Amino acid sequence: MGKHNEFGKEGEKIAADFLKEKGYEIKYQNYRYLKSEVDIIAQKNDVLAIVEVRARSNDKIIPIADTITKKKINLLVQGANQYVIENDLDVEVRFDVVTILKNRYVFKIEHLESAFYHF
Repeated sequence: MGKHNEFGKEGEKIAADFLKEKGYEIKYQNYRYLKSEVDIIAQKNDVLAIVEVRARSNDKIIPIADTITKKKINLLVQGANQYVIENDLDVEVRFDVVTILKNRYVFKIEHLESAFYHF
């Protein structure tokens, strides 16, 4: 596995731990449906958070959260819809982004709730 893939997996673990500390229950990690992969599905009260995790070692070229494309958003929506249907859930669904910026041995974590909307 390449170093960037290892850091991506480490970022997903850091994000899941961060969300747990904020009171979220992690329902699923790396949920797959067709071509969609949702990094983390977490729930807090009646809100189901569909979480995309973005981890980088620098933020110089483009802000991390801005790297999520419309195609990726549509895939996340498909995955979220399928998860809700499979589990017969009656919850508010929200799309969040957790960004992790690594600077040597220090991690800066940001949780963007309702990071984008799907119309």
